[in-house]
Amino acid sequence: MFRLTGKTALVTGASQGIGAAVARTLAARGARVVVAARSADKLAALAGEIAAAGGAAHVLELDLAASAAIAERLKTLPAEWSAIDILVNNAGITADNLLLRMSLEQWEEVLRTNLTGTFVVTREFAKGMLRRRAGRIISVSSVVGLMGNAGQANYAAAKAGLIGFSKSLARELGSRGITVNVVAPGYVETAMTAALPAEVREGLSRQIPLERLGKVEDIAAAVLYLASEEAGYVTGHVLNVSGGLYI
Repeated sequence: MFRLTGKTALVTGASQGIGAAVARTLAARGARVVVAARSADKLAALAGEIAAAGGAAHVLELDLAASAAIAERLKTLPAEWSAIDILVNNAGITADNLLLRMSLEQWEEVLRTNLTGTFVVTREFAKGMLRRRAGRIISVSSVVGLMGNAGQANYAAAKAGLIGFSKSLARELGSRGITVNVVAPGYVETAMTAALPAEVREGLSRQIPLERLGKVEDIAAAVLYLASEEAGYVTGHVLNVSGGLYI
């Protein structure tokens, strides 16, 4: 089950954390993976790791904040890597602040990367999926987009926007055999959460019925399912992977 042999995937924000875990997981299941992010060095290391494990990966340096340049950047993919069957929109940034302290620049930079960048990438690859009458589009949102979070109005708005965007596309593209879904992680063990004081991490865990932070592999497994043939009758769905943080 969940084999992706013969498929080509592209994962944005693949240089670390959830994105890197997703790329490794898809490659381990047989997909050829384009790893895309701003950090070429980290991407090269990840691609080398995937190759050493017997997989295939191609590095694409891509900045989703530069929305006007994304389409041209995607055209630099070699022909053998350009027909994307599985698109995983994972890239995202934060610029947290309370509303009255949040600058317009903080608001716009988060929306530009997390939502507008995803729109442009998805629009470009949906063209090929429509021609082939098949495809999987999976966006990584957040439970913050479902329940909100003080100090993250920009991030929550962008992540909620991904959900509305995906549900709309599910209706637009479904007749062509393309599924569009969302994974909404809760608190996950990443470099960001690892830097938090122990008492803060413990406090976060106490809010979660399963009493632990998620692992990047938990999120990657959810993406794998939605990317697979076994999820062929699932579209427009938000898969909440938060350990019960949001119920």
